[in-house]
Amino acid sequence: MKGIAGMNGIPVVDIGAYLAEEPGGLERAAGQLRHAAENIGFFHLIGHGVPQELIDRVFEAAARFHALPLEEKLALRQDRNNVGYMPVRSSVARVNALDGSPKKANVVAAFFAKRDLAPDHPDVLAGKRFRGLNQWPPNLPGFRETCNEYAATLEALGRKMLPVYATALDLPPDYFEAAFREPAYSLRLSHYPAVDDYEEDEYGIAPHTDGGFMTFLAQNEVPGLAVRRTDGAWIDAEVVPGAFVVNAGDLQRRLTNDRFLSTPHRAVNRSGGDRYAIPFFFNFDLDHVIECAPSCTGPGNPTRYEPITYGDHLANFTRQNYDDVRAADAAAE
Repeated sequence: MKGIAGMNGIPVVDIGAYLAEEPGGLERAAGQLRHAAENIGFFHLIGHGVPQELIDRVFEAAARFHALPLEEKLALRQDRNNVGYMPVRSSVARVNALDGSPKKANVVAAFFAKRDLAPDHPDVLAGKRFRGLNQWPPNLPGFRETCNEYAATLEALGRKMLPVYATALDLPPDYFEAAFREPAYSLRLSHYPAVDDYEEDEYGIAPHTDGGFMTFLAQNEVPGLAVRRTDGAWIDAEVVPGAFVVNAGDLQRRLTNDRFLSTPHRAVNRSGGDRYAIPFFFNFDLDHVIECAPSCTGPGNPTRYEPITYGDHLANFTRQNYDDVRAADAAAE
């Protein structure tokens, strides 16, 4: 079953009937997702039920944060848990660059937040990696609440998508339940400043693949995202009103033994003004061991990847790609 075709070749997956528990809704959504995942690795998700009003508030929150004075943002500089502020040109695609080599530093700034744990949470007290406290700006009313509301809403959407992925892989609908008991997620509020002209081999975010399981990207009125098809052609991601652009990351490709694609993409800002993006990265429990799904291996199709915990994968990914995380790691050694 093929997905609904988008104007630029990125399929549309409609989960409305599935969420409404209509007969056959799960299977239809899974068929559309399977086509998208095996052929391009990106799709427009519709019928998801996330209020546009909430999405608009998160874009507004991103603009408010990045409008803060630089010294206030630098006081929240990204730590080794990958939370806080990442200044412009302090990230480089390394471990997942398109051609295997790093590009110039990305012309983008970002604020990262993860699950908002309490100071007395056992993982916080124990200093568990990627389970520390978020770094919230002290003088931005409503910012923390908006980010947490959105993260909770997108976490719920991610959980609802798991049976669709499992069914698309010919697995029981609850197959992923144990791997996502408390998903490790990250909300990134990105700011692409206006650029008169990018230098050679310079981007807002250089061509790369995402490192995790699944990314939700709310539609942006300012264009800039481009996706590379399997034939090598780059296509601009069209705006489908009310949809999320969803893509698989390297761990989904790893889990499916290369059956589902982790597709290279890039972003630039040639609008002459500011561009904001609010990707939400939905991933496994930190301690979950990622192994090949049983429906994706067998005689003549051996497992291509060694098992790895999501926490170990995330530590390597952030250390390689983010300057501040790498510096914090070095200081902790």
